[in-house]
Amino acid sequence: MITDVEDYFTDGCGRCPRFATPACATRRWADGLSRLRRICRDMGLVETVKWGHPCYTRNGRNIAIIGALRDSFRLGFFNAALLTDPDGLLERQGPNTPHPDTLRFSDAAKVVALEPAIRAILAEATGHADAGLRPLPAPASVDLPADISSALDTDPELAEAFHRLTPGRQRSYVIALSSAKTQTTRLSRIARYRPQILAGKGATER
Repeated sequence: MITDVEDYFTDGCGRCPRFATPACATRRWADGLSRLRRICRDMGLVETVKWGHPCYTRNGRNIAIIGALRDSFRLGFFNAALLTDPDGLLERQGPNTPHPDTLRFSDAAKVVALEPAIRAILAEATGHADAGLRPLPAPASVDLPADISSALDTDPELAEAFHRLTPGRQRSYVIALSSAKTQTTRLSRIARYRPQILAGKGATER
């Protein structure tokens, strides 16, 4: 991954084979990314690189991060649970994202049109950072589907290991099993995941 923020805007994040090639998404969306960068810097945020992407901070707190995919580019916000988003512009990154936290664009002109709103969201986020505010922690409990509960009831070793997992890792198994259409498939997946659970890992960890 890159360590110099300038590299992102010329060659990409360095996390895939498209890095520094014409196929890199950062080159496709160069104009829009540059506009988002200017706005973030105009707001007095500190620009750095985190996870291979331009990240903007205030008082040591992450405020926003820029990203690009083949179909869009975006500005994501940290601590999104604190944001009011009066115009309803923020989107969830995915179905399991707890709060809308992303402005998504497929046209650089939309950045221009929404610049006042982008600045307002950034101002609210930096205000929370200046005040030291943080979102309340998410509830630790995880609602378990009946198939998982039954498997844990019949396998004490698995139950002990599962309950030692962090809530996030527990939820990863709930999500992984929810796509299975039949009980037979769900049970076979539970059996397949058993070694990972015993190892203290989440469903997507290797």
